[in-house]
Amino acid sequence: MLPDAVTVLLGKLDAPARLAAHLRAVHDVAWQLADWMELRYPAVTFDRALVLFGAATHDIGKVIHRDELSKPGSHHESAGYELLLAQGFDERAARFARTHACWTESDIVLDDLIVSLADKIWKGKRVPDLEQLLVERLVTADCQQAWEIFLVLDDELDRIAADADQRLAFQANYGTST
Repeated sequence: MLPDAVTVLLGKLDAPARLAAHLRAVHDVAWQLADWMELRYPAVTFDRALVLFGAATHDIGKVIHRDELSKPGSHHESAGYELLLAQGFDERAARFARTHACWTESDIVLDDLIVSLADKIWKGKRVPDLEQLLVERLVTADCQQAWEIFLVLDDELDRIAADADQRLAFQANYGTST
């Protein structure tokens, strides 16, 4: 289930069902990644609640740029950030709408990388550069070698990606109009 504040926001914005389904799928994957991180790397610090909120709202700008529900585009990123700020959410929560597709920026933190990764792996897409950035952050916070961290991350992402077809089918059951 999406966080209550997000469910209320989606209703208030009359969000298309497909967007809600997508946000739920990415949120569910972010939940799995957060569980894995906490279990495998308990010394690594990240804000679980913020990551889950970010995963649940990262594409919220698509309520404004609805054509981006079915076509490529990036207008929804800054629009989502501004929308969340206008709805009273603070910058820390709103930033994921803007950062989920640009993980190479200098101000990106581990929380952003987790949301970005969830937004890719939910559909089984592997992005080596993004995964390498996450490995580098985990190496910094843990005593393992990069190759050791990569191996366990690779296994976890393969496990999550194995259910991508089910998540894609779930999302496809919903239309792009309200």
